Amino acid sequence: MEKIWETIRQYGPLIGRILLALIFMVSGFGKIGSFAGTAAYMAGKGIPLAELALVISIIIEIGGGLMLIVGWKARWAAAAIFLWLIPVTLMFHNFWAVEAAQYQNQFNHFLKNVGILGGMLYVMAYGAGPLGLDDRRS
Repeated sequence: MEKIWETIRQYGPLIGRILLALIFMVSGFGKIGSFAGTAAYMAGKGIPLAELALVISIIIEIGGGLMLIVGWKARWAAAAIFLWLIPVTLMFHNFWAVEAAQYQNQFNHFLKNVGILGGMLYVMAYGAGPLGLDDRRS
């Protein structure tokens, strides 16, 4: 059984970083593909300078996601995503202010983001782990 835990200790952090980053990579590239529509949606939610905010979001999602995957400056990437995800979650998944038909969907998205925040805290606390560029430089 100890061999299983050792394998998880070796490869788990890499797989975990990839899984955490995946949602941001897909979302960031999706935003590029539908830039105008996403900017209009953000403006409709009251985001000031929506196009600039969208560019910043794309940079954080794709740049931070790539940094997490390769384990380079993983703590900083996780911190940037963590800080960015707080207002995103509160503004776009405000389950307390939606009609009843949208309540459960927005509540689920809110809790998903809370779980991701927990994952980012974990990376901030423990770093990239084995098989990350940060680990190879130390």
